[in-house]
Amino acid sequence: MANKTATTAKAVDALIETASDADKPLFVAEMEGFKKIFNTFVEHQRSIEWEKIKPPSNELVIPSTNLQSPSDGELSNLLNKLCVLKLNGGLGTTMGCTGPKSVIEVRGDLTFLDLTVQQIEHLNKKHNSSVPLILMNSFNTHDDTQKIIEKYKSNSHVTVHTFNQSRYPRIFKETLLPVPANFKGKLSDWYPPGHGDVFEAFKNSGLLAEMIKQGKEYVFISNVDNLGATVDLEILYHMEKHKAEYIMEVTDKTRADVKGGTLIDYEGKATLLEIAQVPSAHVEEFKSIKKFKIFNTNNLWVNLKAIERVIADDLLKDMDIIVNPKVVDGKPVLQLERAAGAAIQYFKGGIGVNVKRSRFLPVKSTSDLFIVQSNLYSLDNGSLIMNPKTAFAAVPLVKLGDEFKKVSDFLKRFQTSLDILELDHLTVSGDVTFGGDVVLKGTVIIVANHGSRIDIPSGSVLENKVITGHLRILDH
Repeated sequence: MANKTATTAKAVDALIETASDADKPLFVAEMEGFKKIFNTFVEHQRSIEWEKIKPPSNELVIPSTNLQSPSDGELSNLLNKLCVLKLNGGLGTTMGCTGPKSVIEVRGDLTFLDLTVQQIEHLNKKHNSSVPLILMNSFNTHDDTQKIIEKYKSNSHVTVHTFNQSRYPRIFKETLLPVPANFKGKLSDWYPPGHGDVFEAFKNSGLLAEMIKQGKEYVFISNVDNLGATVDLEILYHMEKHKAEYIMEVTDKTRADVKGGTLIDYEGKATLLEIAQVPSAHVEEFKSIKKFKIFNTNNLWVNLKAIERVIADDLLKDMDIIVNPKVVDGKPVLQLERAAGAAIQYFKGGIGVNVKRSRFLPVKSTSDLFIVQSNLYSLDNGSLIMNPKTAFAAVPLVKLGDEFKKVSDFLKRFQTSLDILELDHLTVSGDVTFGGDVVLKGTVIIVANHGSRIDIPSGSVLENKVITGHLRILDH
């Protein structure tokens, strides 16, 4: 295997030589990072020993109800030590959109980014603080994002910084050699290596040092599409009070979360276990909520100087790797990725905090969009607030078919948002449209068979209903 490492390293060095003098410093840093992840993949990839896995102790995962609130006098000073970093590397392609996912309109004409800026602006105004927003883009989203954030310079009082996630070369599955032939290459020759790259990329950009110079001590990291990931003052206060270098927000698993990474006790350390690391014989056990009751929300709180130390000591080189197979131009290739949560074991005092489900509200599909646009939520200064009249503690399970997959198609199929305060489960498949003021309760299943169409008329109240076949009722 040592020969593989040396051969690929030599090919990467040749890639570096094709970069211009202006591009070379950052590219060298990125390729050094790639060499480390490749070396770990080939020679040092850790294999999880199932019998060593233990559920996290009460000291490793504490309930959010045990946290304390800072006093009014401490708030401003505490917030002035904070920066907020949103992971903004994803495109909206899975929802039929072009460009960064963060500019999809999720409530009225407000995008993910609009809501994030509103939240921080309100926080700063309320507490007389200066929390900045940092966006980690990818080479897929950077240019578009730079244009979009121009509007915040004149219309908001939030300072917005951006930096780029690393750009790593895909490797051929058979030879493990890099796909691109030169620095530029084709776009499909490269990939952003997962959000686990956030620490190295943050440092390489110079922004980590800049934030520390400005007196910032903590960063709150979350996915830009998680609408529940707002600044939690109690977690921030706990971090400062107990000198925790790393806090991962976890929440209780539901039937929709069985594949989510979980926090475990592994050889005495808090460790993230992803489904990709689980031996096939134990996958069903991993999915069970009896043994693994919590999952990682990817809301992470990290000490900035600890990030500097961990990188300087080269501790992240052995972070667990997720191997993501792809096919490019008909040839099988590999992407070597890491999850940001996997870094917890390298920080001092790393713990999990079990938070309310409302702090995990991702929009990965139009099924999720259906929920956040409904009357389950109202909007308050960029934050979604759960309607107190909802009948269930958890959000309903919603599965919309392929006809709803693209945002543009999804919007055409609803006259208005639906009343789903008493909805538990919804499945819709086929050519189905909804009129205005429709109410859904309990379990509702609507299936239009191939070649058929179902129109749910305005004012309908569907409770524990199964509708199939063909249905068109004209409003009078």
